[in-house]
Amino acid sequence: MSLSINTNSSATSAASNLNSTNTMLQKSLQRLSSGTRIVDSSDDAGGLAVSMKMSAAIRRTDATNTNLANAQSFLKTQDGAFATATKVLTRMSELTTLAQDVTKTSGDTANYQTEFSALQGQLTALGSSSFNGVALFVSTSSGGSSTVYTNEDSVTSTTITKAALTGETNMAAAISTGTSIATVSGAQAATATINTAMASLATMRAQNGSEASKLKFAQEMLTTNKNNLEAANSRIIDVDVAAESTQLARFNILQQAGTAMLAQANQSAQSVLRLLS
Repeated sequence: MSLSINTNSSATSAASNLNSTNTMLQKSLQRLSSGTRIVDSSDDAGGLAVSMKMSAAIRRTDATNTNLANAQSFLKTQDGAFATATKVLTRMSELTTLAQDVTKTSGDTANYQTEFSALQGQLTALGSSSFNGVALFVSTSSGGSSTVYTNEDSVTSTTITKAALTGETNMAAAISTGTSIATVSGAQAATATINTAMASLATMRAQNGSEASKLKFAQEMLTTNKNNLEAANSRIIDVDVAAESTQLARFNILQQAGTAMLAQANQSAQSVLRLLS
């Protein structure tokens, strides 16, 4: 190759290689410092697009899991009302039996009736209970339900029942003002009414338990889906620290070598001075 002053192709080539090495070195440093394999969209455009969708799905999964936990809390509150109603009915049933005691005076049965009426009012109050402003029960015999989505895509769903605790059901007869235990015949009729109401309450509580169990399994499936989504997303977006550290060491060596060779190429042009001296 001929010697010239204006052009030093060796130095130009060395400078170009050094610039490329510096760019790769900075990219490697960014990856290791951020823990992300894709620093710029140009690094892996397709992978970045997939990762963005997976990240959004993970966030939706977390939100869905929160919704399911809230639905579980709703059912637990509802079950607490059922448990209280069971205790109230049990006491009412006890009062109907005590009212049939032949040794009791009319004043005694009147006292039983006073407590019985108070407990009827308590059942009515339970029927209007709410959770965060949302009614736990409905007032129609057909009952009602609420939809709970169990997957992040809002396609898979289940329902939770909003039973008619004190509406047009067997419970309504138990809390009717016409239900009286002031007489033996009235107490006997009230006993049958309360037994029927207790059977209805048992069915409601069993329904509540089955729905809570279903939501629990849905939450477990959500957790599994989230773990797998995170693993898949990690394979796309996360940097392999061991491999990238190796690349960083390689680029450091290349940078040092490139700097030395650029200096050597710049020195080679001075040989022209010897020809001119």
